[in-house]
Amino acid sequence: MSTLDTLQALPRLFRYADLYKFTGNANVFLTRARERGLITRLTRGVYLNTRLKGEPSLEEAACFIRTPSYISAEWALHLHGIILQAPTVCTVLTLSTAVGVRRNLIRNGVTIEYSHISNRLYFGFETRDGFNLALPEKALLDAVYYRHIVPFADELEIDLLDVDRLRRMSRSFPLRVRTAVERLCMR
Repeated sequence: MSTLDTLQALPRLFRYADLYKFTGNANVFLTRARERGLITRLTRGVYLNTRLKGEPSLEEAACFIRTPSYISAEWALHLHGIILQAPTVCTVLTLSTAVGVRRNLIRNGVTIEYSHISNRLYFGFETRDGFNLALPEKALLDAVYYRHIVPFADELEIDLLDVDRLRRMSRSFPLRVRTAVERLCMR
């Protein structure tokens, strides 16, 4: 199987293990394909098949790198139109423990920040365009939980939030998050 045939058979985003199914020596294949500009390495063991399949969205690539995961906090709030300011950090919440500042990535000028979330808080998202995105209410709760403040509190488009869903979802979070949400709902 030729290099182009192999790349045609692979998806836009692929892992080393995916490639290993097609070729006996994945390391040699990856080295040669990278030198020819046929693939791009995102991070260790994760590659983009950009030449033949096109560029994935930042969110799609971020969620593919650490699975299971979903986009949340300010990035999701912006995508939902709850905050107008465009953040420079895309927060990805994952069950994986491979997180921390050393694991952050920079892609197209945006920092992709991975944070671990417990099983009991891993809910409240929907699949959209090849990635998981937190519902607006869950994104706000996650932001308060991780940042310890309500992000852009004076600029939030609270009318776009389902207050009943927000309160219902907040029951799973610690008291400090529930208190912050109640103060926000009272305004």
